[in-house]
Amino acid sequence: MALSGRRGQRFATTNVWPGFVDAMGALLMVLIFVLSIFMIVQSMLRDTITTKDHELDALSAQVAGLAQALSLEQAQTEALTGRLEAAGARITAFETQVAGLLAEKTAQAAVIADLQGDLKTSDAALASARLQLDAARKKAEETLTLLAAAEAARKDLQGRLEVQLSEAEKQAALQAVAEKTLTETRAESDRKAEQVALLNQQVAALRGQLADLQAVLDEAKARDTEAKVQVEALGSQLNSALAQVAAEQKRRAALEEEARRKAEAEAKDLARYRSEFFGRMSQLLDGRAGVRVVGDRFVFSSEVLFQPGSADLSPEGQAQISRVAETFRELAAEIPPEIDWLLEVDGFTDDTPLSGQGEFKDNWELSQARALSVVKYLIEAQGFAPKRLAAAGFGEFRPVAAGKSPEARAQNRRIELKLTER
Repeated sequence: MALSGRRGQRFATTNVWPGFVDAMGALLMVLIFVLSIFMIVQSMLRDTITTKDHELDALSAQVAGLAQALSLEQAQTEALTGRLEAAGARITAFETQVAGLLAEKTAQAAVIADLQGDLKTSDAALASARLQLDAARKKAEETLTLLAAAEAARKDLQGRLEVQLSEAEKQAALQAVAEKTLTETRAESDRKAEQVALLNQQVAALRGQLADLQAVLDEAKARDTEAKVQVEALGSQLNSALAQVAAEQKRRAALEEEARRKAEAEAKDLARYRSEFFGRMSQLLDGRAGVRVVGDRFVFSSEVLFQPGSADLSPEGQAQISRVAETFRELAAEIPPEIDWLLEVDGFTDDTPLSGQGEFKDNWELSQARALSVVKYLIEAQGFAPKRLAAAGFGEFRPVAAGKSPEARAQNRRIELKLTER
């Protein structure tokens, strides 16, 4: 009995080691499997990050292109504004010149009026001098009359003296009377001659002043004529500039009207296609849970497209987006190329804050990542042109349901699609 007990103990001891080896081998295989899974996941994450970097570079290039196009449009607008301002400055300069010439013309008119006043004064002085000359002539005639009367008196006195006086007395008396009369006559004649000479000098001076005034008047008239010519020339230039500005404004108004009509026509066409798109999509999505129409948008519940806290489209979400993409691709083929349409994809979350320890720091990043995930799926899997898509995230800041109930928060977690114009 003792022997058989020792044998059984030895047999039990020798059977422990193979089991230990099997356990270690299994553990080693599990570790190798886990390391393989880790390396595969790391490779997939690296490829995903590289793809996202490329897509981010592409989006940055698109943003840069849009910014450049906007800069060109702003430059054209500034150039047109500069041309209008230059035309306005030219008009202002022309108006200033015209005002200056009008002021100069007014000043010349005042000078001419003064000259005409001086001329009238000179004419009055000349008329006065002529009257004085006529008076002097009358006095000279009266003097001659007196001389004739004196000569007659002398002859009469001589006749009387011949009767009453002797010959010598006659001669003495006649000589005295003649000398006295001659002296008085000479004095009066000299005085009249001086008056006539003075009047002639005054007339000559007045004639010189009149000639000077006439020359000044002729010069003023010539300057006035030249000013009128300049005013007419400036008026023609001003009218030409105004006509050019009016034509420019008319052309600009025509371009704006044409752009407005084109935009209205495109908006009407886009509205028609948008209506058709909504009609088709309403038929396609009728009765599907998690999808509803709100105004001009199709609203998908986030639970239909994504797992909680994730921005990766679920298989069910890809199927939903594929149905929308197929219908919209058929409609997009019918939209004319001149309509610059755009499909907006907007992401929204509820107001539940994230911990910040996961993949996304806050609801902003989560909503943006979900919208961008839908856009990338449309580009990569459905072949949509990137220039026809736009992604935006609004976080929890545009809720459609008030309150903090689970139902309200579920409505606020959504993805919206909208067909619009760029």
